[in-house]
Amino acid sequence: MENRLIVTASPHIVDRSSTQKLMGNVIIALLPSVLASVLIFGLRALLVEAVTVFACVAFEYLYCYLMKKPIPVGDLSAVVTGLILAMNLPVSIPLWIAVLGSFVAIVITKQLFGGIGFNLANPALMGRLFLFTSFTGRMTEWVFPQSLSGVDALSSATPLVAGQTTPLPVLDLFLGVHGGVLGETCSLAILLGFVYLVATKTISPAIPVTYVGTVAVLALVFIGPSHVMLHVLGGGLLFGAVFMATDYVTSPFTLKGKIVFGIGMGVITWAIRYWGNMAEGVSYAILLMNLFVPYINDLTRQKPLGGAKKK
Repeated sequence: MENRLIVTASPHIVDRSSTQKLMGNVIIALLPSVLASVLIFGLRALLVEAVTVFACVAFEYLYCYLMKKPIPVGDLSAVVTGLILAMNLPVSIPLWIAVLGSFVAIVITKQLFGGIGFNLANPALMGRLFLFTSFTGRMTEWVFPQSLSGVDALSSATPLVAGQTTPLPVLDLFLGVHGGVLGETCSLAILLGFVYLVATKTISPAIPVTYVGTVAVLALVFIGPSHVMLHVLGGGLLFGAVFMATDYVTSPFTLKGKIVFGIGMGVITWAIRYWGNMAEGVSYAILLMNLFVPYINDLTRQKPLGGAKKK
């Protein structure tokens, strides 16, 4: 048979990846954090996670059913949103508030903008920011486990606040024996998920490494080496860098863009932590840089092979 050159529209390189497979990998990567949250905060952590996952799936199903749209719950994206939202909540959160956050994440942030692939910001992130703004007291009711160093953990502030004068032991920070939301405390669990996501090529390491590296360098310059690990391990930086900043829809698609994106988030996070009146700035940094992603993509887009250069 005669060989022919067939010209078709891009993409020309395909693989067997699917939304369901990618979301499944994210769920697997989140399992160490889920297990750590139960071990650190008790079985109520599992209850909060189950409620947000169920609520996110139910809201997506009901919205699409009522609007007579294809029901996409099988792609597992709603499950991922529910898990990530739960990881951003304290264990003591009232369940009805968790359900409200799920509604904002799925219906307001995701479906009203057209569903997966069209949201301007990470749905779970928007759900967290809505709850933090509306129920600040409830969202900052920290539960503190027993410290491995033999001293009771902090009882009135998160490590980023109290640790400015006396940082917690690095081992406590790494294993999650301190107050915070469900998913941000155990750095070991987050790093295990990060290794899995990179190994399965679900995410690129460019954004997390650049983001965390930028904050670490700024902490070293402005405060000193004694507080670097506090700012890397003591807040939501690692979890946000691995599971929220790498969202496909709301992050750049070029390597240069990812690096710019990571540096921008690092600078904003540090500005909020160092000069602002908030101890944590990860969520706002990711949201602000999400808004710049279309411009970053446009400015860092690669030139087509043979394409004419702009004069």
